[in-house]
Amino acid sequence: MSGLRIGIIGCGKVGDLHAVALTELPEANFVAACDAQFSRAKQFADRYGAQPFDSLTEMLKTAGLDAVMICTPHPLHEEPTVAAAKAGVHVLVEKPLASSLKACDAMIRAAQDGNVKLGVVSQRRLFEPVQRMKAAIDAGKIGQPVLGTFSMFSWRDQAYYQSDPWRGKWETEGGGVLVNQSPHQLDLLQWFMGEIAEVSGYWGNLNHPYIEVEDTAVANIRFRSGALGNLVTSLSQNPGIYTKVHVHGSNGASVGVQTDTGASFVAGMSEIADPPLNDVWSILGEEHLLSQFEQEDREHFQKINATQHYHTLQIQDFLQAVLNDRDPMVTGEEGRVVVELFTAIYRSNELRRPIEFPLR
Repeated sequence: MSGLRIGIIGCGKVGDLHAVALTELPEANFVAACDAQFSRAKQFADRYGAQPFDSLTEMLKTAGLDAVMICTPHPLHEEPTVAAAKAGVHVLVEKPLASSLKACDAMIRAAQDGNVKLGVVSQRRLFEPVQRMKAAIDAGKIGQPVLGTFSMFSWRDQAYYQSDPWRGKWETEGGGVLVNQSPHQLDLLQWFMGEIAEVSGYWGNLNHPYIEVEDTAVANIRFRSGALGNLVTSLSQNPGIYTKVHVHGSNGASVGVQTDTGASFVAGMSEIADPPLNDVWSILGEEHLLSQFEQEDREHFQKINATQHYHTLQIQDFLQAVLNDRDPMVTGEEGRVVVELFTAIYRSNELRRPIEFPLR
């Protein structure tokens, strides 16, 4: 079979999204799966006709890989990424890049030293309403972005946290709503608004006494452009309502996207249950397009499995980046910005003061 030889590290629920994509894409040949539990690796690999491993070293040594997909829990991203890069193997990492800046820097440095691509999954950039927003902002249709907001009011129950033993603990998850559920929208906010200069934030556990980590966080952001931003993200709204990112411009126009509704879940993983939609579009002369956009996006949503579709698109972008020797859609450096942002909120809460960027 032609295509890049790909291995998956971490044979859990997200690994299945990657495996399905790899079996569909002509650029890929899914050949190896690695997990600390060999029985899980074998069961996973058997579903897709791949070879199972419980040793990362052995897989990198014997499987003849061109690239790997890292689908382990967040604090376990660094070791396999560095090992793969040292072996000359390209790496696509699930979000967030890591749970600490130290780990991010080690991963980025290893990729540079190994002359390999390092990409980070942030597939919500590929939502049609998000692409539409980015194009409008870049074209100057709202003037300069002057205010950006991210709001998420969602819910996770006790069964969710019990679905995997690493969830809800500082040591094994690295954080809560900021680290796990918010990286997509944190990425979108900085993608739309530009470089961050300063962050002031707070976090708390408001409604989940059975976990250690935060279920809610708020923050104010000052961007280098002089623009301002704000975020409120919470897993304490039951049932969940929505997740939105809005950008307001210097000419008075605004654009926005509802990336998620209250959402539904399989054990431990979000499903995109409703179509992402532009919920604000006040560009002069284009206000009437909002209903047209909604119709187009609802029709498109009915034709795809959205949870799988956008993952597949980003994985394809990464494989094409390897084949064509270009940067992937989201680089390691861009992925680091998200970790920098949630780290700043944690530090600001601890120190009770604003945190200036960049963070080291």
